[in-house]
Amino acid sequence: MRAMRGLWHWRHNPVRRRTDRIEAWIALAAALLIVLGAPALGWFTGRAAHGALLEAVRRQHRERYPVWATADRPASRPSARPDPETSAPHGARQRTVARWTGRDGSAHTAEIAATRAVQPGARFRIWTDGRGRMVPRPMDTGAAATHAVLAGLGVAGAAGGLVDAARRLAVRQLMVRRYRRWDAAWERAGQDWGRADAGS
Repeated sequence: MRAMRGLWHWRHNPVRRRTDRIEAWIALAAALLIVLGAPALGWFTGRAAHGALLEAVRRQHRERYPVWATADRPASRPSARPDPETSAPHGARQRTVARWTGRDGSAHTAEIAATRAVQPGARFRIWTDGRGRMVPRPMDTGAAATHAVLAGLGVAGAAGGLVDAARRLAVRQLMVRRYRRWDAAWERAGQDWGRADAGS
């Protein structure tokens, strides 16, 4: 609205300059791009990201399988960092040596970071690939939707910031041209400034 009021103000102003009209049009175009263009770009980006993430969710659920692991003994060293695929708080994970059988029938033994302290012989679920190797838990549709929304918001915000930065740069260039014209006009006027017959 401010850009539209400014454009209307300069439309009938007798002292308006060409740079004033250009600046008002730039402000109007930037406002429309920020209000309409940036959200539209964010929506399309979020929609595309959501489709790609849903395909990744389907692929992960096809390629990853839950199996039962049996704890053998506690690991000799504690877990230094939490598993990013889970919501367990920092320092709450315990490492244990466990064994399991993969979907293909292969036997595996490895150290596993469990979300809670497990006693030898306790069973818990892990995720493996087709060869029985342990993999992170597959993403769910809720996480995919959240990531898509964040991607759309990020793109919309970045687009709005770029448009505003371009507007500021364009206005700055207009101001530089305006000041140069003023300097040139003052130089021409300064040659006759203060002379009695300057206006004759």
